Amino acid sequence: MRIFITGGTGFIGKNLARRLAEKGHTILILTRSKKGPEEPDSRITYIHGESTKPGPWQEFIKDCDIIINLAGATIFSKWNKKQKKLILESRVKTTQNIVQALAAGADRKTSLISASAIGYYGFHEDEKLDESAGPGDDFLASVTQAWETEAQKAREKGTRVVITRFGIVLGEKGGALSMMAPFFKLFIGGPLGKGRQWFSWIHIRDLVEIVAFLIEHPEISGPVNACSPHSLRNKDLAKALGKALRRPSFLRAPAFMVRLLLGEFGNVVLKGQRVLPRRLLQLGFVFQFPEIQGALKDILGK
Repeated sequence: MRIFITGGTGFIGKNLARRLAEKGHTILILTRSKKGPEEPDSRITYIHGESTKPGPWQEFIKDCDIIINLAGATIFSKWNKKQKKLILESRVKTTQNIVQALAAGADRKTSLISASAIGYYGFHEDEKLDESAGPGDDFLASVTQAWETEAQKAREKGTRVVITRFGIVLGEKGGALSMMAPFFKLFIGGPLGKGRQWFSWIHIRDLVEIVAFLIEHPEISGPVNACSPHSLRNKDLAKALGKALRRPSFLRAPAFMVRLLLGEFGNVVLKGQRVLPRRLLQLGFVFQFPEIQGALKDILGK
């Protein structure tokens, strides 16, 4: 299949493109760089363009079987008005341009696999959330709702739409661990706030396989939670991470300090949600790393 990817030069996109190329697909990656990265795999091609702006890059979409939409400014920063606008518009405008490029009623059956996030559900305590749960009302929840709404418009052109709500991604050389592990290595790691908030996560290799699974099962559409079936509390994550790195994990970061350093984004790491991948489990997807201990051993052992 011919697969077009936005956000394909990021941490998730690189891993996904590499895996899909290994499976024999032809990959087209949109990049803002006029000269794409050196790529040893001849099945990966880089297309120059800005995803938030219409342009010649949209023509490539018409010849693709699968469009994977990963583009979006990072949320891992101290938010201000300008940053929040960038977080929203980078996702919404990119998706609008993708949908605009899709050919209505084309002979080719096209699928749009559009990223979203478990932030869609808002902040919860111990409630278990699957794909049937409603949206939250905080900033990230509003961003994901707007993002998903634009993606669903592709259905009007006869496109299959799958919304992948990512958990917090863990992996080597990127993802959340690249920000957490250094503190533990410096002997200053530990729970955030009270540590009782739920942490819903996914190993990068499982995330990549989930997307491949969705490509290979064209009967699947709608929202899919892409996270491990075993969420854990923040304090248990700290304990597991400390054990994996052979470092202490008892130095708690007070909630007021987290909010002082991270501002509104601090609520994301202090509250969280307990999300379950109900649809994937029902569909028979098998996780390679369902438990945090195995995931950390695989990632940090490298």
